[in-house]
Amino acid sequence: MTYLDLDIKEINNLLKEKKIKPIDLVNEAFEKIEKSNLNCFITLNKEEAIKQAKELENVEVDNLLFGLPIAVKDNILTKNLRTTAASHILDDFIPIYDATVVSKIKDKHMIIIGKTNMDEFAMGSTGETSYFGNTLNPHNNIKIPGGSSSGSAACVSFLITPFALGTDTGGSIRQPSSFCGIVGLKPTYGTVSRYGIIAFASSLDQVGPMTKNVYENALLLSAIAGCDKNDLTSKDINVDYMSLIGKDINGIKIAIPNYYMSDAIDNEVKDKVKEVVEMLKNKGAIVDYIDINYLKYAIPLYQVIALGEASSNLARYDGVKYGLSCDAKNIDELYRKTRTEGFGNEVKRRIMIGSYILSGKNAQEYYYKALKVRKAMTDSFKEVFDKYDLIIGPTNTSVAYDLGTKQDDALKSFYDDLLTIPVNMAGLPAMSLPIGFNKDNLPIGMHIIGNYFKEDKIYWLASFIEKNLNLDMTPKGVK
Repeated sequence: MTYLDLDIKEINNLLKEKKIKPIDLVNEAFEKIEKSNLNCFITLNKEEAIKQAKELENVEVDNLLFGLPIAVKDNILTKNLRTTAASHILDDFIPIYDATVVSKIKDKHMIIIGKTNMDEFAMGSTGETSYFGNTLNPHNNIKIPGGSSSGSAACVSFLITPFALGTDTGGSIRQPSSFCGIVGLKPTYGTVSRYGIIAFASSLDQVGPMTKNVYENALLLSAIAGCDKNDLTSKDINVDYMSLIGKDINGIKIAIPNYYMSDAIDNEVKDKVKEVVEMLKNKGAIVDYIDINYLKYAIPLYQVIALGEASSNLARYDGVKYGLSCDAKNIDELYRKTRTEGFGNEVKRRIMIGSYILSGKNAQEYYYKALKVRKAMTDSFKEVFDKYDLIIGPTNTSVAYDLGTKQDDALKSFYDDLLTIPVNMAGLPAMSLPIGFNKDNLPIGMHIIGNYFKEDKIYWLASFIEKNLNLDMTPKGVK
């Protein structure tokens, strides 16, 4: 029998009643990895996971996450477990401490199965820039899984583990969640500690939960959220993320930005969103189409701010301190050879653009101007939330497309995040929720955006939609 397909409460009861043990769940996860061809893991943690599972046999089951396998994106530090950020420059890096989120899941006695594949340094939206090869979409192996949290999304979608951690800088949790048909949440900036996360763009990065359903997503967020003295951007916000799950939505006020339903969006995706909107209206929700200023500037803003911050953050990989180091005659040659061999093309491209943006007068002309527009966009969102509880729309402009389609285009991949980037710019929380399939049986995701630290309202609406749609998003051939 397979246990990881069961509801989390059922698994928990089986563990409490000693009908199964944590080792059964761990073994099942590794069996599924062996059967899959998705390349969703870079490093497996098999020996340590089995050891931990056996140790937990003598520990009281004290929470719903106890003994459950979890996958961790490979830009999140794990003590004594290789962490590469999917880059050659870090392919032998063994951290000496855990990220705060890793410490928190260990406190719940969750068991890390391994480190998931991703776009290199989280730079990419297709899952194809990894030094370790691209991840495949469980629903169709010739399609992209989305990125950068590609391995985490594929792992949960294929039911290898019920939980995974991802990071989101411009849509890197929500976009692959949409393409793979799972629930993925980017929390409000500051909800989850970034301590121990390999930085891409520090003012945008955020860790979040990726799960099979809404309830389990809220449960995992509850476990990893909280203030951390090691991350001064983290906040001490006491929110019960599950308090509104299951409640009626009559009277809830929802806004749909016209920009999110424009001609740039695939018609099948728009139609599926409209079907959900009609259902919500029939259940008593108030839904209005509105305009939000500055959304059209999201991509150039991201290119300026994120790439500028990336060039600064990645300056530490120089062949001196840690990671890959190439033989060289002098320091300049060391830097050049190490970075030439260590970084992939997409990362090099972004570092070069970011360095140009921050050079001399360019910083004033581009970066600081972008920060002003970012502030204006944020203020526009705040005005919307003065009148509405939530904002909804599609997560992506389309469904998953063929591998290799945009690999050689420096600009096209940014447009995959057209609808998700504004949320990171404003620091807001947002979820991708599966709402069905297109005619080719590829998942479609709905984007649900909340006000600051109002993830409970996102879970409120998402759980209502999930219950009413009652979809089975399991890829064919998994069970």
